[in-house]
Amino acid sequence: MLQEPLAGRLHSVYPDGDAAIRQTDSDAALARYSAVQKRYFTDPFIKYLVPRGAQYQPPRPPLINIGTYVRSEGVDKLVSEFFELSKQDQKQCQIVNLGAGSDSRFWRIAAGPNGGQLAAYIEIDFPEITTKKAMAIRKSRELSALLGKPEDITLSNGGTALHSPVYQLLPADMRLPPSEAMNALLALPGVDGRPLLSPSLPTLLLFECVLVYMSPEASAALMQWFVDYFAAAEEGSVLGGVVYEMFGLNDPFGKVMLNNLKARNVALPGAEPYVDIKSLAQRFLQHGFSTARALTLRDIRQFCISPEELDRISQLEMLDEVEELDLVLEHYAITWGAKIFSNVEETRVDWTKWGLKNERRT
Repeated sequence: MLQEPLAGRLHSVYPDGDAAIRQTDSDAALARYSAVQKRYFTDPFIKYLVPRGAQYQPPRPPLINIGTYVRSEGVDKLVSEFFELSKQDQKQCQIVNLGAGSDSRFWRIAAGPNGGQLAAYIEIDFPEITTKKAMAIRKSRELSALLGKPEDITLSNGGTALHSPVYQLLPADMRLPPSEAMNALLALPGVDGRPLLSPSLPTLLLFECVLVYMSPEASAALMQWFVDYFAAAEEGSVLGGVVYEMFGLNDPFGKVMLNNLKARNVALPGAEPYVDIKSLAQRFLQHGFSTARALTLRDIRQFCISPEELDRISQLEMLDEVEELDLVLEHYAITWGAKIFSNVEETRVDWTKWGLKNERRT
């Protein structure tokens, strides 16, 4: 298990380790593909984004499949509720997926009931990653069809960027100062001459295994850039954030995780400030977010997934390593926060109530 952590798109502070780090995007995509094949959840689009020959890969062990499932359920629930609150607020919303890698979320949203609620979906990652994804999109009729008319889909920056009316795929190294890394966001026009990222719409930032691989200073600067971008607007809206990452790596199990990743030339500088679950909320609170909370994947599995659903997945595969599963899930967490700007105090909904719900309450 520790040879293949549940990490998604990894970002290291060591440039010479970038090749190995980018390779973990394929690991994450194959883990999701394995969970889909085992019927933990449905995702008709991931097969177009995994490496060639994925169908010949052996399935991942149950421990990885379950971890992938819990992570997906937790993030999916937060995204779905963000859409629901945006509807109640009678607004479309935007999503910025940083370190998106081979994620299929845009297509799942576009093909589902919230497709019309999405004003913009922006993905940002290393140019090597975005090039591969742009090629996969262009090759797949199923992926391209959900982006719009063929004439509305264009490539730029030597094939590292892809643009469509709603979906944008942009290359950037997020370890750089945000004034450099986020220039692509500011340079591109959106629909009807509006900014590509409108500060007047509820916006959700997704960081799935990204910030933990950056220095605390770099991740803080990136978060602050978005806060400042919305705060400077006359019609600033709600800014939400979701972080999925490892934490609490100062215990024996965590040190084993660190050593295994170090052997793969991957460092975790972003984990150092977050020694326990309580400290994770500081990721957002230090930037003036109105609310922030974190739950381990173990707690999400225990409290935020219905008993009926847990019963269903328990029948998919035999799991002998329950104690090891709990130990792994205790070292991964989902943190979420919302910043409500002063000029949206009369919003129709209470955004502070956004979050994962306890499914076990009677």
